[in-house]
Amino acid sequence: MKRILATSILLLSIISWLPAQSAPDAPELTKLLNDFLAGAGRNDIAMHDRFWADELVYTSALGRRKGKADIMRELRDESSKSPAPAATPTPDEGTTVYTAEEIRIQQYGDTAIVAFKLVATTDKASTKTIANYFNTGTFLKRNGKWQVVAWQATALPKPDSAK
Repeated sequence: MKRILATSILLLSIISWLPAQSAPDAPELTKLLNDFLAGAGRNDIAMHDRFWADELVYTSALGRRKGKADIMRELRDESSKSPAPAATPTPDEGTTVYTAEEIRIQQYGDTAIVAFKLVATTDKASTKTIANYFNTGTFLKRNGKWQVVAWQATALPKPDSAK
């Protein structure tokens, strides 16, 4: 009985300690996230390659699961369709700017969980639309470099304008 009690106390103390962990790499992770979001708006292939780990498991807001190879192939296919990838999009094509709000980072040594609200602002034909998502990424630090190994995106419902 004493052994069970001692084990329970030890587990409770460990569990209560975990959320109190500081995130010493929070500034670095926040910068990486913001740099990635800026690059994502331009379909920056190099930034995607830097951000995602080779063994990535990505679950999209539409419920599709894919890996880094799938993402990179989609980006390359998209860039090959554009006659001039660096060209400024026309108003009919539109542009999307991604930003992060409500960033929360929990770090456990060389592992970090980054949760945030993604705001996608699209300007197409002089009309702005905004979509919001909750995203959660699991980052691993290897060889001094943070990369995402798992990602989950959840689309937030659009506000009901009738209310």
